[in-house]
Amino acid sequence: MIIVRNILLILISVVVAIIILGWIGLQIKPASFPDFSGEIPQMKTIPLPDGLPAPVERFYRAVYGEQIPVIETVILQGRGLMKPAMDIPLPARFIFVHNAGKDYRHYFEATLYGIPILKVNEGYLDGASFFESPMATLYDDENSNQGANLALWAEATWFPSLWITDSRVHWEAIDENSALLFVPYEQKEENFVVRFDPKTGLLDTMEAMRYRESGEDKPKILWIARNEHGQLIDGSNINSTGSVMWLDQGKPWAYFTVERLIYNTDVSTYIRQRGY
Repeated sequence: MIIVRNILLILISVVVAIIILGWIGLQIKPASFPDFSGEIPQMKTIPLPDGLPAPVERFYRAVYGEQIPVIETVILQGRGLMKPAMDIPLPARFIFVHNAGKDYRHYFEATLYGIPILKVNEGYLDGASFFESPMATLYDDENSNQGANLALWAEATWFPSLWITDSRVHWEAIDENSALLFVPYEQKEENFVVRFDPKTGLLDTMEAMRYRESGEDKPKILWIARNEHGQLIDGSNINSTGSVMWLDQGKPWAYFTVERLIYNTDVSTYIRQRGY
């Protein structure tokens, strides 16, 4: 019995040690990616247009004032938390590259002790999505294309001028604190319910029906992208942190904090590569 007890104590000690070491590793943030270098042209602007729904106009005045920047490309660099499996929050760093309103590419590195343990490339190029990871690989899946197109437009929460400078996009009023945002998808439209903070006028949440799984006969699920109010991106009235969740899961599966935004540089090659 003593031998069995000692073996059990050793096993328990090993398990506890692994848990503690794992927890410590999850507390260490990865280093940010090095800053992207490239020529950045001077930003053009247009006047704030007339006829916007009241909460939408209030939002744009709070963020930009009377002049709206024309943003054609964006590189977003930052860090966050992702839960790819078993609800374990892995520290991560990311690059989002946008040909605004047309294409995007994501690169994520989830880490332990700051060391990458999971690398994911995904995106939406020329109307077709791709997903490349150790768990699965998908190309031009119909359901994934629909979801990727929604992500393309939702990520403009960090460069929201796109929603009025792109002529294919339009707004419709709901009430004093919310509006419908219509965006193009293939030969039709998708829409978001966009809710604004009644105190600040800033964007609160974007909600849309989105496919989560590939394949036929899969249902759409309410997908919610939220601005986590608090820290703002330097020199702006745009929240730096956003989260995403599925309604049936009840809590976000990822948080992304943007640390640097680079506008209107040439991304024609960068958006099609893999990795950093």
